[in-house]
Amino acid sequence: MTTAPDRERVAQRLQRSSARNSYDPEVDIDWSAPIPADRYAKPPQRCSLYGTRMWEELTEPERIRLSQQEVVSSVSSGIWFELILMQGLVRHVYNSDPTSEHAQYALTEIADECRHSTMFGKAIAKMYGKPIGPSRVSRRAGRVFGALAGPTLIFAGALFVEELADGMQREIMRDDTLQPLSRMVSRIHVTEEARHISYAKDELVRACAGLSRFQRANLKLWLAAMAYTATQEFIHPKTYATVGLDPRVAWRVAKDNPHWQATKIQWVRKAVALFEELDLIDGPGRRLWLAAGLLER
Repeated sequence: MTTAPDRERVAQRLQRSSARNSYDPEVDIDWSAPIPADRYAKPPQRCSLYGTRMWEELTEPERIRLSQQEVVSSVSSGIWFELILMQGLVRHVYNSDPTSEHAQYALTEIADECRHSTMFGKAIAKMYGKPIGPSRVSRRAGRVFGALAGPTLIFAGALFVEELADGMQREIMRDDTLQPLSRMVSRIHVTEEARHISYAKDELVRACAGLSRFQRANLKLWLAAMAYTATQEFIHPKTYATVGLDPRVAWRVAKDNPHWQATKIQWVRKAVALFEELDLIDGPGRRLWLAAGLLER
């Protein structure tokens, strides 16, 4: 069973890492550079329709365009969730000792997330001009979640969403055939989110050790609902309309696409492994994990 190290020692290490290795997207990204029209924004085999007849019927420029719009959709949902996370972190710090390393790192993470959301917004404007998603229902649910969710659920949710994005962006940043803007945005986010993942994992492991049976059952259900919603919003149906596809039909094709299902499972495997170790994927909530295509059947 995973055990949590000393809380202050973890926060101190993450603070030192932040001081050594952080970015300012305003100056570290060349926002004036044109986006090459002949380069994918993410690997084509990681596009949600890859391997389907619908994908085969697209022209190469349309496939490239779809890859770019899927990245736009993903970072649009990223802003949505980072705003929710920041609400939870602010409430967490509000109840913490501000002289502690733990609280000070939480504030550092909030500052990181502010920069990330700004970076994502500028990237969306550069690639497409406006965000794609999340849906109105999810936006309303996120408002409630951000206002009411306790720190344990916030850290569990953060770990899931950050691992999902991390899985995609690690592949993007390492592929020099892809669009430079997509690669640099991914590199910045991966570098700084690695610290956020460590922080969330440490807090979640520590919190789970003290959960009652009722609290654990409640956490399982809410975490499953959050993972399902976040995954559904990762590629919004409107994405497909940008290349002339029927959004509802294309979304259903993607949902049933075994290539896309395998991609999602691979991207979240680290988070799922930890949740299973902590006994957080079980009971009624497991059906939501399966419905989202996040577990092997």
